[in-house]
Amino acid sequence: MRRALTHLKKSDPIMRAIIERIGPCRMRFGRAEFHSLAEAIVYQQLNGKAALTIFKRFAALAGEPLTPEGVLKLSDEQMRSAGLSKQKSAYIKDLATKTAAGMLDFTRLPGLPDAEVVEHLTQVKGIGVWTAQMFLMFTLKRENVLPTGDFGVRMAMYKHYLDVQRAKAAKKVSTAKKSAAGPKGRKRQIKLPSPEQMEKIAKCWEPYRSVACWYLWQSLDMKTL
Repeated sequence: MRRALTHLKKSDPIMRAIIERIGPCRMRFGRAEFHSLAEAIVYQQLNGKAALTIFKRFAALAGEPLTPEGVLKLSDEQMRSAGLSKQKSAYIKDLATKTAAGMLDFTRLPGLPDAEVVEHLTQVKGIGVWTAQMFLMFTLKRENVLPTGDFGVRMAMYKHYLDVQRAKAAKKVSTAKKSAAGPKGRKRQIKLPSPEQMEKIAKCWEPYRSVACWYLWQSLDMKTL
């Protein structure tokens, strides 16, 4: 981790400021197994507290750590009682069924390139590229993942890179021109970066883009930002 932080600080002054403000990297990793992926499905499109509550209820019914057998023994009613939607219940059962049948082999994943891991995982209903990328980052500990579809990473890039550039450009505009630009109070539109823009910004972070993304997520929670 020290090598990653040294590289990020040297290669990007904006990232250096974020790292110095937040402090040590405390990425938490899961084990490369069924449990981690089922948990990722539960957390999709939910805030942390709500997802944690639902996951705890679900794990209490299925058994922890989660196993395909533990999931498949549950009825649809039991899964709904834990707070899982009909859709998520179907996704988790599809994951359990494919794992039990050997179609999904977690023992192979650590040895596969990132793209093949994504391809292997997305055969399961409800597991898209984003979920597979989170698995790469936080379960397989891959250091160079850039989830271009992640809202938090896109928003943080906009805030620290694109919006800062816009603000600097605005300072060069005269007071008269600012007044003539339009009425006060007009809400400024936020245009999040495209995947191409994100790749360009993150180029200097390689091969530690995962660590940089962790800091971007944390930066959105900093009250001083």
